[in-house]
Amino acid sequence: MDSASSSARTVAACVIGGIVLGASVVALHLGAGPAAPSLPPVEALRRRFRRRCRPVRVYMDGCFDMMHYGHCNALRQARALGDELVVGVVSDDEITANKGPPVTPLHERMKMVRAVKWVDDVIPDAPYAITEDFMNKLFNEYNIDYIIHGDDPCLLPDGTDAYALAKKAGRYKQIKRTEGVSTTDIVGRMLLCVRERPVSDNNSHSSLQRQFSHGHGQNIDDSGFGSGTKISHFLPTSRRIVQFSNGRGPGPNSRVVYIDGAFDLFHAGHVEILRLARGLGDFLLVGIHTDQTISSTRGPHRPIMNLHERSLSVLACRYVDEVIIGAPWHISKDMVTTFNISLVVHGTIAENMDYTEDDSNPYAVPVAMGIYHKLESPLDITTSTIIRRIVSNHEAYQKRNEKKEASEKKYYDSKSFVNGE
Repeated sequence: MDSASSSARTVAACVIGGIVLGASVVALHLGAGPAAPSLPPVEALRRRFRRRCRPVRVYMDGCFDMMHYGHCNALRQARALGDELVVGVVSDDEITANKGPPVTPLHERMKMVRAVKWVDDVIPDAPYAITEDFMNKLFNEYNIDYIIHGDDPCLLPDGTDAYALAKKAGRYKQIKRTEGVSTTDIVGRMLLCVRERPVSDNNSHSSLQRQFSHGHGQNIDDSGFGSGTKISHFLPTSRRIVQFSNGRGPGPNSRVVYIDGAFDLFHAGHVEILRLARGLGDFLLVGIHTDQTISSTRGPHRPIMNLHERSLSVLACRYVDEVIIGAPWHISKDMVTTFNISLVVHGTIAENMDYTEDDSNPYAVPVAMGIYHKLESPLDITTSTIIRRIVSNHEAYQKRNEKKEASEKKYYDSKSFVNGE
């Protein structure tokens, strides 16, 4: 929702509300005949006026573990239901107690949520279930009008609805779940990689990326579930890309900064380097490499997320202005001219830092043009870091996934059409 139109609507409501309040107060004081007693009390009118004069604030919580474009789309939908979005990030302890150990710790998840362009404020260590005390805190301290959640059920270990109190209070609104992705699904893809690697390492023609896409080695039914992990059924549409896009280009005198990469399993390290890159100019253009490019440079089991999935995750980041979906590995002079690129940057932490030793350095042109700059990466995190976390504790995550897959299968088996975006 555009902030300017939102502000204009709020101002208009204040003006109209002020007129109505003033007229009502005058009528009450003048004692306008027998109709006067039926008018609302002055204090009630004042409360209604104050509420109309402030933005509608909505709240959405979540674990946001290994944050992906499905999380981002949920936050986008939630933001569209109000003027300001406040997001609660569940603590590590609460996630462990209710779902199993998180892959990413709270401080990384906080960075990820804060970086989503539809988020206005963040509450750390939010409870997994909406308790009465916390709900009252949301309403009274954070001025929350509505609590938002997706159409998929969120059940506590005892089987009760985590949002029952919000529904009972009449302050609950529902959005549509994003199909084709979940943290359970992504963890499952990596667990599949662990199970299948000994076989694929002996077969140079076997690609784990294709296994992720087509369910190699599993008995998969039409819903995407089988004896192991759920296979992604993400269906990219042009409408979704438009919803995530900023819809604007650089100005004629803008300083365009370009950074490229795989941005696989979009993580806090990506967010921080994009933040620094954006600070070097007026417009940040991000090149996202194709699946084939990544497989050829990082191994047949990469990427974990396909090109469209990775593009949406990057587009949701507040520091990014535009992306090139399927950017070339080598940056040419023609590309620099076409996009009016002023600066090309690269972080010091990446999956493969030996590109400068290669005879065909992909940054040779910007280096020769004097527009290449190496940025000191704030966090020592890569996609391999995330994968190692799963692999090192794969038994615990396997148990967690088996439990979650059962609930997801139940959701998909009983799902019906839900109107939404």
